[in-house]
Amino acid sequence: MRIPTACSAAVLAAALVVVGAPAGSAVAYDDSRSVIAGTRAGKQDVRFATYNASLNRAAPGDLVRDLSTPANTQARAIAEVIQINRPDVVLLNEFDYVAGGRAADLFSQNYLRVGQNGKAPIDYPYVYTAPSNTGVPSGFDLNNDGRVGGADDALGFGAFEGQYGMVVYSRYPIRTEAVRTFQDFLWKDMPGALLPDNPATEAADDWYSTDELAALPLSSKSHWDVPVEVGGRTVHVLASHPTPPVFDGQEDRNGRRNSDEIRFWSDYVTGGPGASYIYDDDGGTGGLNRGERFVVMGDQNSDPLDGDSRAGSIGQLLGNKLVQDPLPSSNGAVEASALQGGANAKHRSDPRFDTADFEDRDAGNIRADYVLPSRTLKVAAAGVFWPRAGSPGAELTGIFPFPTSDHRLVFVDVTLSGGRLR
Repeated sequence: MRIPTACSAAVLAAALVVVGAPAGSAVAYDDSRSVIAGTRAGKQDVRFATYNASLNRAAPGDLVRDLSTPANTQARAIAEVIQINRPDVVLLNEFDYVAGGRAADLFSQNYLRVGQNGKAPIDYPYVYTAPSNTGVPSGFDLNNDGRVGGADDALGFGAFEGQYGMVVYSRYPIRTEAVRTFQDFLWKDMPGALLPDNPATEAADDWYSTDELAALPLSSKSHWDVPVEVGGRTVHVLASHPTPPVFDGQEDRNGRRNSDEIRFWSDYVTGGPGASYIYDDDGGTGGLNRGERFVVMGDQNSDPLDGDSRAGSIGQLLGNKLVQDPLPSSNGAVEASALQGGANAKHRSDPRFDTADFEDRDAGNIRADYVLPSRTLKVAAAGVFWPRAGSPGAELTGIFPFPTSDHRLVFVDVTLSGGRLR
């Protein structure tokens, strides 16, 4: 997430959905066509999606209040986007964590299971959510401003515990007993960690004290390995939301943390000796076994060429030989980039692949959100829900202030054997 400051009044959107695209290619079809891929010859296409829904609130209890009735305008629009795209497994970023899954249950009950503007309801029998490092007091002056306390001194940026959390909804069973979380993994325990340096001293990598490093986790929210059972086969949903690589100084503490949060998944899926340093919150060690099916999902806050993340950050995943990038795209993003201008005119990345509509003056639109399947999975389709001006759904993306979020839903369909849940 980036805090928008100014957006062109001409920002409008357009959805191009990619269907039948092999990994590494993008073939568009007309926006009026259904985004639902069908069952083919006993095979099934399982849709994985990520969506930074901006369902975060300013104070604890606010999200539960807003979701306790079916009348919240933003939540209704978010639910409609999900009902249009109908993912089988969806990760929502920036969804405040509430103990006991209360907020997650309310969103399902009052919004997803209720048809929005004539759309078919959608039911997710399986839900996973867990605590986040956001808003957890560290007890230290992590931003070195001479004061202890507040959102910037929390283990992950947040005004209260659980702000900007995340939740996974699934139409297929989640193996909850096999979920691995990495909320407590310490940043310093990653070999070669990009620990920030205090430019005012001669010592190296000393922005954080020894005591601070003994308490500071790598994950600004958490990293989750959520195994989902599809037709007797396990697909590991690897969910995270690395910190935005901004809101810091010359030390680049957020940019460095963002990069290492992304690297974590690359090491994890590679497994073997290179992942032996990894430990989960239950004491288990190591990464995935060779040949495991996985999908890395989430707002990674990193574009391959543009934006403020460190060079090569998202490339750690995109360049991993076990990961494939189906290049989800949209015509709406191309239109928005041209209409908004500003920083977009200087971007190097192809605007077709943008997933976030940030302020135009300094940031521009970037590719921030990813669904990256393992090469053990066959990609059948991919797309970004960003409708073109005047086409159905454009009112759900809109212009700043956005009716839903400054991010767009991104999906990838992979083909597996077994029955189809539709």
